[in-house]
Amino acid sequence: MPEHDYKAIDAVVNIWNEEALRQRPDWGDDFFQKKMNAKESSGQPIEIDQLIKILDDAGIDKAFLIAAHSGRIGLPGCYHMPYEIVARACEQYPDRLYGLAGIDPTTGMNGVKAFEDAVTNMGFIGAHFYPHWFELAPDHRKVYPFYAKCWELDVPIQMQVGQSMVYNPDFPCISPAKPITLDPVACDFPELKLIGIHVGIPWVEEMIAMSWKHKNVYIGCDAHRPKYWPKEFTHYINSFGQDKVIFGTDFPVLPFKRTIEDIDNLGLKPEARRKLMRDNTLRIYGLDG
Repeated sequence: MPEHDYKAIDAVVNIWNEEALRQRPDWGDDFFQKKMNAKESSGQPIEIDQLIKILDDAGIDKAFLIAAHSGRIGLPGCYHMPYEIVARACEQYPDRLYGLAGIDPTTGMNGVKAFEDAVTNMGFIGAHFYPHWFELAPDHRKVYPFYAKCWELDVPIQMQVGQSMVYNPDFPCISPAKPITLDPVACDFPELKLIGIHVGIPWVEEMIAMSWKHKNVYIGCDAHRPKYWPKEFTHYINSFGQDKVIFGTDFPVLPFKRTIEDIDNLGLKPEARRKLMRDNTLRIYGLDG
């Protein structure tokens, strides 16, 4: 791996310690290992000290841990990662780990209050949203109270955009989050930082169009191996969109070190690589001082 005078920031990481794994449903191993071919997901916990060592080995300085809210509690395969679990992990390494609070739009104002508490009292730096788990597009009215709170608290919200997978055969999820559904949200909240993660595949050109149209819309490059990124996405990162994309893995979907090696094989311009891997995330999340 080439040497750089800076370390990366991974903006999309699933917490995988024993405490967190106890919260996850039983579809995890089949999905991550068989469907996503994520060999690192062996069902064995990765405690926080061990995670830090893995990040160090990959040249990653900071990681954003997701307290994922995946569907409505009580439905097949659905779960909410408690905010407290992620908060405790981040407290162990406050200069390395940061929390993203998952949202469940069906919880209404009670959910908004819990999210506000996560940001104001538990140190979370942004929101995270899985539209497909709720079969709600990003521009659905049920999500708007959370957007308003994110705007009020001045924190970004990242959300899965693009095709969703089938995690639990008893609860197949549709793919409601086409990138174009970010258009009205960006118009209604022009100062709210919206990050469409998972590249937007298969609607990559549409995701690029939204990011280029709106100054407040960005793209997360996680969950899809860089070796197989569409050429137009790599071109966007390396040219007129170099200020608009942030690095992530969605670990354990993608392993840290191999993902960075893939990116280094793309032949990005040095300044474009640095923005992708670090500078854009620092700026968007207000961590640049």
